Amino acid sequence: MLEEGYDAGEVAQRVGVDRRSVRRWKAARRDGGDRALKARAVSGRPPKLTLLEKEELEALLLAGPQAAGFPTDLWTCPRVRDLIRKQFGVRYHVDHIGRLLRSLGWSPQRPQRRAVERDEEKIQGWVKKTWPRIKKKPHG
Repeated sequence: MLEEGYDAGEVAQRVGVDRRSVRRWKAARRDGGDRALKARAVSGRPPKLTLLEKEELEALLLAGPQAAGFPTDLWTCPRVRDLIRKQFGVRYHVDHIGRLLRSLGWSPQRPQRRAVERDEEKIQGWVKKTWPRIKKKPHG
């Protein structure tokens, strides 16, 4: 696009990046040619769990905490950390577990607390029949 006469701001807007990125790319190409623009592997620490282990972890999570030996049916970050340590021999800090779960597509959720005796049909009947009869009518 730059060779076609577009300025860095126009290219940035069309590509959806900051114009400074376009300028960096232009300078890299000028100094190192097309080869300088090729994608490179991201550096950084390799993941502790392999893709296969992450798939196995997700299957364990879907089976539920009780299937993993926990007394209640609620996953917490410390429980997931303990499960990973037990199943894979890998240690994670509890603060990292949320990031790991998000990378697997899981989101934090709080369980809804509801009485065991709750009767949804009776509640809906009350809301549809009794409530309209007893609620205050607007003055007017």
